Amino acid sequence: MTITDVRVRKITKEGKMKAIVSITIDDEFVVHDIKVIEGEKGLFIAMPSKKATDGEYRDIAHPINSGTRERIQNIILQSYEKALIEPETTEA
Repeated sequence: MTITDVRVRKITKEGKMKAIVSITIDDEFVVHDIKVIEGEKGLFIAMPSKKATDGEYRDIAHPINSGTRERIQNIILQSYEKALIEPETTEA
């Protein structure tokens, strides 16, 4: 599995959520709405989720092992750090 594209939408308002990210895997499969969150121990990602009938949030899509989660998180956080230093672009 190769992450072939990462798109970062920075969140400018105050709060723990810093960005919303979409990743493309192998130029064939996209996962939207991955969140970059500032936690007590630094930045981490939260996979897309929805609220279940019992009030708990459940991941819609997620890695099934810790190695894959770590790889995805590292790539996303590197892309987020790059997005922080890039100038904002305006669309015409």
